[in-house]
Amino acid sequence: MDYLDKSLSRKHKFNRFLQEKVLILLILVLGSVLMIAPFIWMLSTSLKEPGAVFTYPPEWIPASHITVTYQDTEYGLYKVMVNGKEEKVIKIKVFKNDADVMIYRDGKVIEEVIKVPANELKEFKKIKFLWRNYIEAWNAVPFGRFFLNSIIVGLCITFGQVFTSSLAAYAFARLNFKLRDQIFLGYLGTMMIPGTVTMIPVFILLKLMGWIDTYQALILPGMFSAYGTFMLRQFFLGIPKDLEESAFIDGASKFTIYLKIILPLSKPALATLTTFVFMGSWNDFMWPLIVTNSMEMKTLPVGLAAFQGLYTTNWTLLMAATVIVLIPVLMVYIFNQRYFVKGIVLSGLKG
Repeated sequence: MDYLDKSLSRKHKFNRFLQEKVLILLILVLGSVLMIAPFIWMLSTSLKEPGAVFTYPPEWIPASHITVTYQDTEYGLYKVMVNGKEEKVIKIKVFKNDADVMIYRDGKVIEEVIKVPANELKEFKKIKFLWRNYIEAWNAVPFGRFFLNSIIVGLCITFGQVFTSSLAAYAFARLNFKLRDQIFLGYLGTMMIPGTVTMIPVFILLKLMGWIDTYQALILPGMFSAYGTFMLRQFFLGIPKDLEESAFIDGASKFTIYLKIILPLSKPALATLTTFVFMGSWNDFMWPLIVTNSMEMKTLPVGLAAFQGLYTTNWTLLMAATVIVLIPVLMVYIFNQRYFVKGIVLSGLKG
Protein backbone atom coordinates (compact mmCIF):
# COMPACT_ATOMS: atom_id res chain seq x y z
CA MET A 1 0.00 0.00 0.00
CA ASP A 2 2.84 2.38 0.85
CA TYR A 3 4.55 1.50 -2.44
CA LEU A 4 1.32 2.33 -4.35
CA ASP A 5 0.98 5.65 -2.56
CA LYS A 6 4.60 6.57 -3.34
CA SER A 7 4.11 5.61 -7.00
CA LEU A 8 0.98 7.77 -7.28
CA SER A 9 2.79 10.63 -5.54
CA ARG A 10 5.72 10.44 -7.97
CA LYS A 11 3.34 10.30 -10.92
CA HIS A 12 1.42 13.32 -9.60
CA LYS A 13 4.69 15.27 -9.15
CA PHE A 14 5.83 14.33 -12.64
CA ASN A 15 2.52 15.43 -14.19
CA ARG A 16 2.67 18.71 -12.29
CA PHE A 17 6.28 19.23 -13.37
CA LEU A 18 5.32 18.51 -16.99
CA GLN A 19 2.40 20.94 -16.85
CA GLU A 20 4.63 23.68 -15.46
CA LYS A 21 7.20 23.12 -18.21
CA VAL A 22 4.52 23.21 -20.92
CA LEU A 23 3.06 26.41 -19.44
CA ILE A 24 6.48 28.07 -19.33
CA LEU A 25 7.15 26.98 -22.92
CA LEU A 26 3.83 28.45 -24.08
CA ILE A 27 4.56 31.74 -22.31
CA LEU A 28 8.01 31.92 -23.92
CA VAL A 29 6.58 31.16 -27.36
CA LEU A 30 3.87 33.80 -26.92
CA GLY A 31 6.47 36.33 -25.76
CA SER A 32 8.68 35.53 -28.75
CA VAL A 33 5.77 36.03 -31.16
CA LEU A 34 4.87 39.36 -29.55
CA MET A 35 8.49 40.50 -29.76
CA ILE A 36 9.01 39.54 -33.40
CA ALA A 37 5.59 40.69 -34.65
CA PRO A 38 6.61 44.39 -35.13
CA PHE A 39 9.66 43.33 -37.16
CA ILE A 40 7.54 41.06 -39.37
CA TRP A 41 5.02 43.87 -39.87
CA MET A 42 7.80 46.30 -40.78
CA LEU A 43 9.26 43.81 -43.29
CA SER A 44 5.79 43.17 -44.75
CA THR A 45 5.06 46.90 -45.07
CA SER A 46 8.36 47.48 -46.87
CA LEU A 47 7.20 45.14 -49.65
CA LYS A 48 3.66 46.48 -50.08
CA GLU A 49 2.04 48.90 -52.45
CA PRO A 50 1.49 52.36 -50.88
CA GLY A 51 -2.30 51.92 -50.80
CA ALA A 52 -2.11 48.59 -48.99
CA VAL A 53 -0.49 49.83 -45.79
CA PHE A 54 -3.61 50.73 -43.79
CA THR A 55 -6.11 48.22 -45.20
CA TYR A 56 -8.48 46.46 -42.83
CA PRO A 57 -8.22 43.68 -41.89
CA PRO A 58 -4.40 44.06 -41.87
CA GLU A 59 -2.48 42.09 -44.49
CA TRP A 60 0.63 40.35 -43.17
CA ILE A 61 1.56 38.98 -46.60
CA PRO A 62 1.98 41.66 -49.32
CA ALA A 63 -0.56 41.23 -52.09
CA SER A 64 -1.81 43.33 -55.00
CA HIS A 65 -5.35 43.67 -56.32
CA ILE A 66 -5.69 42.28 -59.85
CA THR A 67 -7.43 44.49 -62.42
CA VAL A 68 -9.16 43.61 -65.69
CA THR A 69 -9.51 45.92 -68.69
CA TYR A 70 -13.01 45.93 -70.13
CA GLN A 71 -14.11 48.44 -72.80
CA ASP A 72 -11.00 50.57 -72.20
CA THR A 73 -11.74 50.77 -68.47
CA GLU A 74 -9.91 48.98 -65.66
CA TYR A 75 -12.06 47.07 -63.17
CA GLY A 76 -11.00 45.31 -60.01
CA LEU A 77 -11.35 41.55 -59.94
CA TYR A 78 -13.46 40.05 -57.15
CA LYS A 79 -14.62 36.63 -55.94
CA VAL A 80 -18.23 35.80 -55.13
CA MET A 81 -20.51 32.76 -54.95
CA VAL A 82 -22.81 32.50 -58.00
CA ASN A 83 -25.31 29.59 -58.03
CA GLY A 84 -23.26 27.73 -55.43
CA LYS A 85 -19.98 28.14 -57.36
CA GLU A 86 -17.20 30.60 -56.70
CA GLU A 87 -16.68 32.89 -59.71
CA LYS A 88 -14.32 35.69 -60.60
CA VAL A 89 -16.29 38.86 -61.40
CA ILE A 90 -15.76 42.52 -62.19
CA LYS A 91 -17.80 45.07 -60.27
CA ILE A 92 -19.77 47.35 -62.57
CA LYS A 93 -22.03 49.25 -60.18
CA VAL A 94 -22.65 49.13 -56.43
CA PHE A 95 -25.94 49.84 -54.72
CA LYS A 96 -26.80 49.91 -51.05
CA ASN A 97 -27.13 46.17 -50.46
CA ASP A 98 -26.18 44.57 -53.76
CA ALA A 99 -23.96 45.10 -56.78
CA ASP A 100 -24.04 44.59 -60.54
CA VAL A 101 -21.22 42.32 -61.67
CA MET A 102 -20.08 40.44 -64.75
CA ILE A 103 -18.39 37.05 -64.64
CA TYR A 104 -14.74 36.89 -65.73
CA ARG A 105 -13.87 33.42 -66.98
CA ASP A 106 -11.01 32.05 -69.12
CA GLY A 107 -9.60 35.53 -69.68
CA LYS A 108 -12.89 36.94 -71.02
CA VAL A 109 -15.74 39.00 -69.59
CA ILE A 110 -19.18 37.39 -70.00
CA GLU A 111 -21.40 40.34 -70.81
CA GLU A 112 -24.30 39.38 -68.62
CA VAL A 113 -25.04 41.57 -65.61
CA ILE A 114 -25.71 39.63 -62.41
CA LYS A 115 -26.82 41.02 -59.06
CA VAL A 116 -25.00 39.73 -56.01
CA PRO A 117 -24.93 40.83 -52.33
CA ALA A 118 -22.38 43.64 -52.05
CA ASN A 119 -21.05 42.38 -48.70
CA GLU A 120 -20.13 38.99 -50.24
CA LEU A 121 -17.71 40.48 -52.78
CA LYS A 122 -14.13 39.65 -51.90
CA GLU A 123 -11.10 41.21 -53.59
CA PHE A 124 -9.14 38.81 -55.76
CA LYS A 125 -5.50 39.30 -54.88
CA LYS A 126 -2.20 37.63 -55.56
CA ILE A 127 0.97 37.62 -53.47
CA LYS A 128 3.35 40.28 -54.76
CA PHE A 129 6.56 41.51 -53.18
CA LEU A 130 7.57 44.97 -54.34
CA TRP A 131 11.35 44.67 -54.05
CA ARG A 132 11.69 47.91 -55.98
CA ASN A 133 10.69 49.73 -52.76
CA TYR A 134 14.23 49.14 -51.51
CA ILE A 135 15.76 50.62 -54.67
CA GLU A 136 13.41 53.62 -54.52
CA ALA A 137 14.20 54.13 -50.82
CA TRP A 138 17.93 54.06 -51.57
CA ASN A 139 17.56 56.58 -54.41
CA ALA A 140 14.99 58.86 -52.72
CA VAL A 141 17.64 60.47 -50.49
CA PRO A 142 21.47 60.42 -50.38
CA PHE A 143 21.16 57.03 -48.67
CA GLY A 144 24.60 55.85 -49.73
CA ARG A 145 26.20 58.85 -48.06
CA PHE A 146 24.14 58.36 -44.89
CA PHE A 147 25.15 54.69 -44.84
CA LEU A 148 28.84 55.51 -45.26
CA ASN A 149 28.70 58.11 -42.47
CA SER A 150 27.03 55.64 -40.12
CA ILE A 151 29.61 52.96 -40.92
CA ILE A 152 32.52 55.34 -40.27
CA VAL A 153 31.02 56.77 -37.08
CA GLY A 154 29.86 53.38 -35.77
CA LEU A 155 33.17 51.61 -36.34
CA CYS A 156 35.29 54.47 -34.97
CA ILE A 157 33.17 54.90 -31.83
CA THR A 158 33.03 51.13 -31.24
CA PHE A 159 36.78 50.62 -31.63
CA GLY A 160 37.63 53.77 -29.67
CA GLN A 161 35.28 53.09 -26.78
CA VAL A 162 36.23 49.42 -26.44
CA PHE A 163 39.94 50.34 -26.56
CA THR A 164 39.78 53.21 -24.04
CA SER A 165 37.41 51.31 -21.74
CA SER A 166 39.64 48.23 -21.74
CA LEU A 167 42.74 50.31 -20.96
CA ALA A 168 41.00 52.12 -18.12
CA ALA A 169 39.48 48.88 -16.83
CA TYR A 170 42.89 47.19 -16.84
CA ALA A 171 44.36 50.07 -14.86
CA PHE A 172 41.57 50.02 -12.27
CA ALA A 173 41.50 46.21 -12.00
CA ARG A 174 45.15 45.14 -12.16
CA LEU A 175 47.40 48.11 -11.38
CA ASN A 176 48.05 49.47 -7.91
CA PHE A 177 48.35 53.23 -7.55
CA LYS A 178 47.38 55.85 -5.00
CA LEU A 179 43.64 56.62 -4.63
CA ARG A 180 42.79 54.03 -7.28
CA ASP A 181 39.46 52.99 -5.78
CA GLN A 182 38.45 56.58 -4.97
CA ILE A 183 39.19 57.71 -8.53
CA PHE A 184 37.20 54.77 -9.89
CA LEU A 185 34.27 55.63 -7.61
CA GLY A 186 34.30 59.22 -8.88
CA TYR A 187 34.59 57.95 -12.47
CA LEU A 188 31.63 55.67 -11.81
CA GLY A 189 29.67 58.59 -10.39
CA THR A 190 29.62 60.24 -13.82
CA MET A 191 27.08 57.57 -14.85
CA MET A 192 24.58 59.34 -12.60
CA ILE A 193 24.70 62.47 -14.79
CA PRO A 194 22.09 62.37 -17.60
CA GLY A 195 23.46 62.81 -21.11
CA THR A 196 21.10 65.73 -21.74
CA VAL A 197 22.88 67.73 -19.01
CA THR A 198 26.28 67.52 -20.70
CA MET A 199 24.98 67.82 -24.25
CA ILE A 200 24.93 71.64 -24.39
CA PRO A 201 28.39 72.18 -22.78
CA VAL A 202 29.93 69.60 -25.13
CA PHE A 203 28.23 71.26 -28.10
CA ILE A 204 29.56 74.71 -27.08
CA LEU A 205 33.07 73.28 -26.67
CA LEU A 206 32.96 71.64 -30.11
CA LYS A 207 31.66 74.87 -31.64
CA LEU A 208 34.55 76.85 -30.14
CA MET A 209 36.93 74.28 -31.63
CA GLY A 210 35.26 74.61 -35.05
CA TRP A 211 34.28 70.94 -35.20
CA ILE A 212 30.53 71.30 -35.79
CA ASP A 213 29.39 69.36 -38.88
CA THR A 214 32.53 67.21 -38.91
CA TYR A 215 33.40 63.60 -38.14
CA GLN A 216 35.27 64.74 -35.04
CA ALA A 217 32.03 66.02 -33.50
CA LEU A 218 30.22 62.79 -34.34
CA ILE A 219 32.94 60.44 -33.11
CA LEU A 220 35.10 61.86 -30.29
CA PRO A 221 32.41 62.46 -27.59
CA GLY A 222 31.28 58.85 -27.88
CA MET A 223 34.71 57.23 -27.59
CA PHE A 224 34.79 57.26 -23.78
CA SER A 225 32.38 55.46 -21.47
CA ALA A 226 32.22 54.95 -17.72
CA TYR A 227 29.80 52.06 -18.22
CA GLY A 228 32.20 50.20 -20.52
CA THR A 229 35.04 50.71 -18.06
CA PHE A 230 32.94 49.43 -15.17
CA MET A 231 31.77 46.34 -17.08
CA LEU A 232 35.24 45.35 -18.27
CA ARG A 233 36.82 46.06 -14.86
CA GLN A 234 34.42 43.63 -13.20
CA PHE A 235 35.31 40.99 -15.78
CA PHE A 236 39.06 41.60 -15.49
CA LEU A 237 38.86 41.15 -11.71
CA GLY A 238 37.70 37.56 -12.30
CA ILE A 239 40.81 36.57 -14.27
CA PRO A 240 43.29 34.68 -12.05
CA LYS A 241 46.46 36.59 -11.25
CA ASP A 242 48.57 33.44 -11.67
CA LEU A 243 48.73 33.92 -15.43
CA GLU A 244 49.70 37.56 -15.04
CA GLU A 245 52.40 36.79 -12.50
CA SER A 246 53.86 34.01 -14.68
CA ALA A 247 54.04 36.35 -17.67
CA PHE A 248 55.63 39.07 -15.52
CA ILE A 249 58.34 36.62 -14.35
CA ASP A 250 59.01 35.76 -18.01
CA GLY A 251 59.74 39.42 -18.66
CA ALA A 252 56.42 40.60 -20.09
CA SER A 253 55.56 44.27 -19.63
CA LYS A 254 52.24 45.56 -18.31
CA PHE A 255 51.06 46.43 -21.82
CA THR A 256 52.11 42.98 -23.12
CA ILE A 257 50.11 41.31 -20.35
CA TYR A 258 47.12 43.50 -21.20
CA LEU A 259 47.42 42.78 -24.91
CA LYS A 260 48.28 39.07 -24.94
CA ILE A 261 46.66 37.72 -21.78
CA ILE A 262 43.87 39.96 -20.51
CA LEU A 263 42.22 40.77 -23.84
CA PRO A 264 42.22 37.20 -25.28
CA LEU A 265 40.65 35.88 -22.07
CA SER A 266 38.00 38.62 -22.10
CA LYS A 267 36.36 37.85 -25.45
CA PRO A 268 32.84 37.41 -23.98
CA ALA A 269 32.93 40.81 -22.24
CA LEU A 270 34.58 42.54 -25.21
CA ALA A 271 32.05 41.06 -27.65
CA THR A 272 29.15 42.13 -25.44
CA LEU A 273 30.48 45.67 -25.07
CA THR A 274 31.21 45.85 -28.81
CA THR A 275 27.63 44.89 -29.61
CA PHE A 276 26.13 47.39 -27.18
CA VAL A 277 28.38 50.24 -28.31
CA PHE A 278 27.83 49.60 -32.01
CA MET A 279 24.06 49.39 -31.57
CA GLY A 280 24.03 52.58 -29.53
CA SER A 281 26.14 54.57 -32.00
CA TRP A 282 24.36 53.14 -35.05
CA ASN A 283 20.90 54.05 -33.70
CA ASP A 284 21.86 57.38 -32.12
CA PHE A 285 19.58 60.13 -33.38
CA MET A 286 19.79 63.14 -31.08
CA TRP A 287 23.54 63.84 -31.11
CA PRO A 288 24.03 63.58 -34.92
CA LEU A 289 20.94 65.76 -35.36
CA ILE A 290 22.47 68.48 -33.16
CA VAL A 291 26.04 68.55 -34.48
CA THR A 292 25.37 68.13 -38.24
CA ASN A 293 23.96 70.72 -40.60
CA SER A 294 24.67 69.49 -44.13
CA MET A 295 23.11 66.47 -45.82
CA GLU A 296 26.60 65.09 -46.51
CA MET A 297 27.30 64.60 -42.77
CA LYS A 298 23.99 63.12 -41.62
CA THR A 299 23.81 59.54 -40.37
CA LEU A 300 21.12 56.98 -41.11
CA PRO A 301 18.77 57.64 -38.13
CA VAL A 302 18.69 61.33 -39.07
CA GLY A 303 18.37 60.49 -42.76
CA LEU A 304 15.30 58.34 -42.12
CA ALA A 305 13.44 61.49 -41.08
CA ALA A 306 13.59 62.60 -44.74
CA PHE A 307 10.86 60.06 -45.55
CA GLN A 308 8.47 61.86 -43.19
CA GLY A 309 6.93 65.01 -44.58
CA LEU A 310 4.97 67.73 -42.84
CA TYR A 311 1.60 66.21 -43.72
CA THR A 312 2.33 62.77 -45.19
CA THR A 313 4.71 59.87 -44.67
CA ASN A 314 5.81 57.42 -47.33
CA TRP A 315 5.45 54.37 -45.12
CA THR A 316 6.54 51.73 -47.63
CA LEU A 317 9.81 53.51 -48.42
CA LEU A 318 10.37 54.38 -44.75
CA MET A 319 9.98 50.73 -43.74
CA ALA A 320 12.22 49.59 -46.60
CA ALA A 321 14.91 52.05 -45.50
CA THR A 322 14.52 50.91 -41.88
CA VAL A 323 15.07 47.27 -42.88
CA ILE A 324 18.29 48.30 -44.65
CA VAL A 325 19.41 50.16 -41.51
CA LEU A 326 18.77 47.06 -39.37
CA ILE A 327 20.97 44.72 -41.43
CA PRO A 328 24.41 45.78 -40.02
CA VAL A 329 23.10 45.63 -36.44
CA LEU A 330 21.74 42.12 -36.99
CA MET A 331 25.04 41.03 -38.53
CA VAL A 332 27.02 42.31 -35.54
CA TYR A 333 24.61 40.64 -33.11
CA ILE A 334 24.67 37.29 -34.95
CA PHE A 335 28.47 37.35 -35.11
CA ASN A 336 28.91 38.17 -31.40
CA GLN A 337 26.01 36.28 -29.84
CA ARG A 338 28.07 33.09 -29.38
CA TYR A 339 30.21 35.01 -26.87
CA PHE A 340 27.29 36.22 -24.75
CA VAL A 341 26.86 32.99 -22.78
CA LYS A 342 30.37 31.66 -23.22
CA GLY A 343 32.58 31.60 -20.13
CA ILE A 344 36.34 31.60 -20.01
CA VAL A 345 38.37 28.39 -19.76
CA LEU A 346 41.59 28.88 -17.85
CA SER A 347 43.45 25.55 -18.19
CA GLY A 348 42.33 24.27 -14.79
CA LEU A 349 43.43 27.37 -12.88
CA LYS A 350 41.07 28.73 -10.25
CA GLY A 351 40.64 32.38 -9.43
